Amino acid sequence: MLTRRETLTLAGLAGMAVLLPVDRLANAARGGSEVVSTPPFTSAMPIPPVLRPVRSTRTADHYEVRIREAQLELVPGLLSTVRTYDGHLPGPTIRAVRGRTTVVTQINQLGHEVAVHLHGAHVPATEDGHPMDVIPPGGRRTYTYPNVDRAASLWYHDHAHHLEAQNVYYGLSGAYLVSDLQELALGLPSGPYDVPLQIRDARVEADGTLVYTRAAARPQMLVNGKERPYFPVAGRKYRLRLFNQSIDRYLTLRLSDGAEFWQIASDGGLLTAPVPSTAVKISAGERVEIVVDFSRYGPGSSVFLQNSDALSSENPDVLRFDVGAPVEDHSVVPKKLSEIPPPPTATVERNFVLSFDATRGVHLINGQTFDPNRVDVRTRLGTTEIWRITNAEGAVPPPNFHVSHNFHPHVAQFRVLDRDGVPPAPGEAGLKDTVFVPPGSTVRIAVTWTGYTGRYVYHCHQLPHSVEAMMGTIEIEP
Repeated sequence: MLTRRETLTLAGLAGMAVLLPVDRLANAARGGSEVVSTPPFTSAMPIPPVLRPVRSTRTADHYEVRIREAQLELVPGLLSTVRTYDGHLPGPTIRAVRGRTTVVTQINQLGHEVAVHLHGAHVPATEDGHPMDVIPPGGRRTYTYPNVDRAASLWYHDHAHHLEAQNVYYGLSGAYLVSDLQELALGLPSGPYDVPLQIRDARVEADGTLVYTRAAARPQMLVNGKERPYFPVAGRKYRLRLFNQSIDRYLTLRLSDGAEFWQIASDGGLLTAPVPSTAVKISAGERVEIVVDFSRYGPGSSVFLQNSDALSSENPDVLRFDVGAPVEDHSVVPKKLSEIPPPPTATVERNFVLSFDATRGVHLINGQTFDPNRVDVRTRLGTTEIWRITNAEGAVPPPNFHVSHNFHPHVAQFRVLDRDGVPPAPGEAGLKDTVFVPPGSTVRIAVTWTGYTGRYVYHCHQLPHSVEAMMGTIEIEP
């Protein structure tokens, strides 16, 4: 029997929303086939290519990207049809520099609408990839990003309303890495020792079909587009940028031997100081950067990156690091990483309740679904606000991804003030753009609206919930 949460509001290619049980959708798509079972760690982990500009000026780099289908080998020996940026899953990495403009022309070669959102970026409303500001099939759209943000691991992904979960699940996401002089001066691991790990779950069946279904039925874990790969590393320090690009699954990542590493950054860039840790929890859309010193392991040894939140039916191993010989290493993890001033004094407080309407089968924010013609929050430029975000759902036994929420306001980084009245852990005390809100919990954040006016959205970044219109509009006025 379907649970009350195994339904999703989905959109057809013509844009008509229909309510379908996600299990029924998956069964129809796979024709009774079973998930493929292959030995893990038989593929090398690829590093997504860095996108090259088609031209550069004194102040800007210009790119072109084609959004198209491709057949790629996610699981060894099988080809899966996926949706890609320039034929890659994940998409090519875009490297940007603070203060230098990035201009990206996205060309839609798919048969349905798309919209490209630069997640975590501070951009004008016209460049934000609003869910209703879509690129039609055969169309193109140029986005201009001023890169006013501090150095951070951002990412770009689809945001076309009612299609965002499927588009991202089928491949439309990629890393966008911003650097600045302050970060470069720290001496952190760099070059080939600075590696993005874009992690997501999947269900690939015996015929290679990538099936869109509920999280509990997606047992495979892809890292940079390969299912449970291996990655050769030298015996030295590495900066690992961890992206959770799953559409709705949370991960707790650790090394298999329980070894300590340093967390150096969260969504919005560097923390004030490195945080020693043995595990980091990342919900869908969040990013965490860590430094791991592989010199502690002997040449020829291996250590695994594991997901402690894997279901009992799943392999907790995500990635195998194969350690080679030690090499010269001049990188450091300084005791001080950055300055993050405290948020200004808030003059407005707002409450947001995240809930599920079992009668209609939809998720809600403050009892409402998204209406693009309605403004839910009206504020003024320069205002600092405290947002109190409560997940009204009750806890259930695993697999419980469906009752968890997270929260992502566009255009602004924020500070987490507390969780259920308790100050945030050090790893969550930096700048954030997405925050995990488990069942029954309340998180308070402080957000300041700076730079740009216009209409933006805030939403649950469990993207199947966003598909159901678990989203609202904020208008920032002068």
